[in-house]
Amino acid sequence: MITLYRHTVLFYLLSTLIPWACWFGAAWISREGATLSSSASFLALTGLCTPMLIAGFLIGTNRMLRRDVFSRLLQWRAPGRYYLLACVLMPLTIAIAMGISLLFGYSDRQFVIDTQFSFTSGIFPAWLILIAAPVLEELGWHSYGTDCLRRKYNLFITSVIFALFWGIWHMPLSAIPGYYHNDLVVTGLLYSVNFLLSLIPFVFLMNWLYYKTERNISVAVVFHVTAGLFNEIFNPHPDSKIIQTGILMIITIWVVLADKDFFFRQKYK
Repeated sequence: MITLYRHTVLFYLLSTLIPWACWFGAAWISREGATLSSSASFLALTGLCTPMLIAGFLIGTNRMLRRDVFSRLLQWRAPGRYYLLACVLMPLTIAIAMGISLLFGYSDRQFVIDTQFSFTSGIFPAWLILIAAPVLEELGWHSYGTDCLRRKYNLFITSVIFALFWGIWHMPLSAIPGYYHNDLVVTGLLYSVNFLLSLIPFVFLMNWLYYKTERNISVAVVFHVTAGLFNEIFNPHPDSKIIQTGILMIITIWVVLADKDFFFRQKYK
C-alpha cells in the first residue's frame, strides 16, 4: 500500500511554498504591531492547514488511499508499549531535564503548573493552537508526507530528510510576532538552534513509533501534542529544553542501534 504514495515532490513543494507565502504575509501585515490582527491570524492558520489539505486532495483522488488512511486513523493492533511510549516519552523527558537542571541551580518553580502561555496566537486562544497545530500537522505529515518518503528511502534516511525539511518549514514562523518561534529568536540564538536540533530526535522517535504501530496516525498526533502541551503546562527554563534535547538524542541513538534492521531496511514490510 505504501507504494501508492507517489507524489513526493508535489506534496513537499506545495507544503512549503504555500505556508511560507501565508506566514511571510502574516509577518508583513503584523510588522507594525506586537500582536496579530484577525487577517494575519487566519493567514497563519491557513499555512498551518496546508499540508493536511494537500494530503487530503492527493488521497481523495484514490479510493485505495482513502481506505488506507481511514483504517490507519482507527487501528490499534500493535503492542501496547508503543502506545504508552507515545503518551509518556515527551512529558517524562522534560520532567527529567527539569530535575537535572535543579542540580545546576535552576529554580524548582519549573515544576509549578503555569496558567500563562509562553506564546500568543493572535485572535485564537493559545491553548487551542497548542492542541490543534500538532493535530493539523500530523494529519498531513503522517497521512501522506512520511509515507511518500518511506516509499523511496529506508526509515533512517526518511527521518533525516524530514527533520531537515521540518526545520526549514518552521523558519518563517520566527518572523510572526508573538509566535513561539519568534520568542525563541528574541530569547537568543542558542535556543533557536536547540529547537532545530531537537527536531532530529523528535522525528526519529515519532517515526519509529508510527511504523512500529503499523502507521497509526493517532500515535503521531499524541506524541506531537504531548511534546508541546507539557512544555506549556509546566514552566521549563530554556536551558532545561536543551537538556531535554540531549536526553532525546541519547534515547534516539540507543533506539537506532537496538533496532538497526528496522531503520536501515530498504523495503517497508
